[in-house]
Amino acid sequence: MNITGIVSYIERQMRVFYCSCQLRRKVSCAGSHASAASWINVNCGRSSRLSYGWQHRLVRFQNLHVSSSLPHLSSTTQSVLPWESSSWESPLRKLEAALEENCVDDAWEVFCSYKCLHGFPKQVLVKKMISLMTRSLSSHWLLKAYHLVLLVLSKSPYLLDYDSLTRLALILARSQMPLPASTIIRIALDRFKFTSFDVLSTLLFHLVKSDIGAYLASNILIEICERSLHKKPHTKNSKQLNQNVTIFNLVLNACLKFESFQKALLIIKLMSLIGVAVDANSIIIFAQIYEKLGHRDELMRLKVHVDSVISMALSHHYCQFYDSLLSLHFRYNDLGPAMELLLDLYDQSKAFQCVDSLNTLKNGLRKPCLLQIGSGNLTTGYKVVLEPDRLRSDFIVDSQGQSTLVLFSDGKLVPSTKALAKLINGFVKERRFGEISKFLIGIENKINSKDRSFSTLVLAACIQVGLLETAHDVLDDLESGGIYVEASLYKSLFQAYWKENLFGESKVLLKQMRKIGLFVNLSDEDAAQSCLSGDCTIKPLRSKGDFSENKSCLAEHLNKEIREGDLVCPLDYEFNSTILFFCKANMMEDAIRTLKRMQQKNIQPTTQTFSYLLNGYSSLKMYRQITMLWGEIKRRLEDGVLSVDRDLLDCLLMNFLRGGYFERVMDIVSYITRHNMFADKWKFKEEFLKLHKDLYRNLKAAHAKTDAQRKRLEHVQAFRKWANIVRI
Repeated sequence: MNITGIVSYIERQMRVFYCSCQLRRKVSCAGSHASAASWINVNCGRSSRLSYGWQHRLVRFQNLHVSSSLPHLSSTTQSVLPWESSSWESPLRKLEAALEENCVDDAWEVFCSYKCLHGFPKQVLVKKMISLMTRSLSSHWLLKAYHLVLLVLSKSPYLLDYDSLTRLALILARSQMPLPASTIIRIALDRFKFTSFDVLSTLLFHLVKSDIGAYLASNILIEICERSLHKKPHTKNSKQLNQNVTIFNLVLNACLKFESFQKALLIIKLMSLIGVAVDANSIIIFAQIYEKLGHRDELMRLKVHVDSVISMALSHHYCQFYDSLLSLHFRYNDLGPAMELLLDLYDQSKAFQCVDSLNTLKNGLRKPCLLQIGSGNLTTGYKVVLEPDRLRSDFIVDSQGQSTLVLFSDGKLVPSTKALAKLINGFVKERRFGEISKFLIGIENKINSKDRSFSTLVLAACIQVGLLETAHDVLDDLESGGIYVEASLYKSLFQAYWKENLFGESKVLLKQMRKIGLFVNLSDEDAAQSCLSGDCTIKPLRSKGDFSENKSCLAEHLNKEIREGDLVCPLDYEFNSTILFFCKANMMEDAIRTLKRMQQKNIQPTTQTFSYLLNGYSSLKMYRQITMLWGEIKRRLEDGVLSVDRDLLDCLLMNFLRGGYFERVMDIVSYITRHNMFADKWKFKEEFLKLHKDLYRNLKAAHAKTDAQRKRLEHVQAFRKWANIVRI
């Protein structure tokens, strides 16, 4: 007998029981209780195992009913006796009383008793029960409230209400229970279509604190955006969503923190489709995401708008933006643009730029502008609304937390000694000494070097790490350019030549020293002795006024750059950038040809390489090609040359679901399970129900016509089991 049959049976017996009680209403309460107990034992004797639990509940219910009726038994004027009322009114009053007393243990016990006998009570009592368990703040009762919501959803979903669900979701999120919290908020979204943005922002604020929570938060935000896009463009919810950039900043920052970059790119795309106005916080997060992915073109488009910001506070905030851009220039080994950026940062005239009055609002801020993102093709790319002058105070990114190449000092942005060391080392490797001279001359013309020459300090660092040829060539160029260099630098270089037994070079240097007025009246031997005996130590580059405030001197950074070298080949980024370009333009054949050339040069494709190809095929719904791409990815995963990435597996699983390749679906599920990776089963379950709800619903393996159909049925059933899809 199922639970519904048991409940019906007990209800029938209860009606008989109360009829007998009415006939024996003059009997004492104790006697009535004993008769009832013996009657239950007799009538339920035919199934003792089944009846024991229900007998216990009925006897307990009888005790509750009788105890509540005792005060009324002495009244002789009462027209209707308590046991003449319906069988559910008394326990209902007990439940109401228990909920009013706010004793969660007693209320839950009475609630369970009532549920077993009569089903769920009315909505207001269900709401009170959920709210009472939520207010307890105990993880034990919070989980019970969560499971109660799931039970009500499966049996009587109309009893759920928005307030109690959102309150429970918030407390679960604050208690760092991301999976129950996300499930409850999704139930609220399904039942009540949309949620308050204040509630949503608070919920996401707590969710994004953990890896799993950030993963679920990004999925929830994506779902809300997609719901909004399917509605009319001018609905109230759509307008509220595009005005809440803080929600997007929270989730994007979490994606950056937990390295979920493909989700971040999708959210940026949705921001453009919805019309979210991007502020200064968003721009910093965009820059950090693009830096991780190597999307330098996107940063160059942003730079045009960031350069025009004149506020000192915002200049400080955009420190991380320039740091990310400079980092990509070095990663691509593009030293020319890197040098130009360093020179731009030293351009003092930037502080006196004027803003075009035609593009300025009354509050001093510039009018919002449009920024092209994604593909450069206007037909396939997207445009996002940009407000680079606006900095909302409700969520501030730590703009200088990870800055190592660009720092904020004395009210302006300046390159760090590490950035200078990277630039010099790059030019030295390519033997572009003239570029170093050009850079130093440009710097000398932009900064005020009253006390000592900046070029002297840089060349002294080169001498200290043994770059003598570089220092001498640059010294010649500086002399030609009329840049003053301290005499101590010549002496220091002379000493280094003698130490390395480079006497020919030392004689050439001595002639140069005589030209600038040094040792004019001394012989070569006396001049050399004077250089070698004197203290020619030049103070290392450390102070604020020299280049940047840094505890380490330039020579230490330069030596480290020479010793360590580049950890990543610039060609990796070049090939990935090319593949990304072709994928954005839907030129998949060219993208695959680029991948083959990449492999021919023994450059291993990265997770990002396959993500670009996967997204390109997915946008064209080329699911068959994705199965072939999965074969390549799977082989590399098994060989250990490619690391397991959740975003990549997540995207593969979703595409195989859409394409109906359930054997491949279970392949991905196997990888997820084997590596103990968290999967958002709710999302995949919803996608399955949307596309394959009735697939093989009534077909059994024994009735399969072919082996292929039987295997596919097995894979579908395995996925249903994994995603907790219950047959209805």
